[in-house]
Parts: sequence; C-alpha cells; structure tokens
Amino acid sequence: MEDMKRTQGAHKIVLSGRKTAVVSGVLDVLSFDTKEVLLETEMGMLLLKGDDLHVNRLTLEKGEVDLDGRIDSIAYSENNHLKGEDGFLKKLFK
Repeated sequence: MEDMKRTQGAHKIVLSGRKTAVVSGVLDVLSFDTKEVLLETEMGMLLLKGDDLHVNRLTLEKGEVDLDGRIDSIAYSENNHLKGEDGFLKKLFK
C-alpha cells in the first residue's frame, strides 16, 4: 500500500493569489487548524502557515488537498528531521 501511495504522481503546489492552494503528491494530513496545515508529501514534510485556513477537499487516494484562506508561508523538511527535541517541527511551532 505504501509503495502505491508513493508512485501516484508528482508532487506539485499551485498557489493562487495567496488565497488558495492545490497540493498533489500528498501522502497524509498530519494536522490542520486555521493557522497551520502539516502535510506529509512525496518530497518531505510540508507546513503551510496563514490565517483562516480551511481544507476544502482531501482525496488521499489521489494524493490531493485543496486549501483556502490567507497563506503566509510554505516550508519543507525532510522526513528524518522531524523527531527529537531539536527537530524541525519543534523549531517551527515555538
């Protein structure tokens, strides 16, 4: 199953006017609220920050997520840097 997910297609982000984003190549949604959305993608962990963020469509079978709201930043991290006290996510969420 994991191999099938990783071969679904290329990872891509289409950002329109900082108001909407369509993300493909998504393996999992790890967390989301109105300020942050954390996605596991084929290219590593992806953190989108902003305000009034909403997940409008989530199709993990196709690996796609549609978001809207005000998108202020997009940051990547490799999967192996997420754990531990000095991990990427810990620094981002301080």
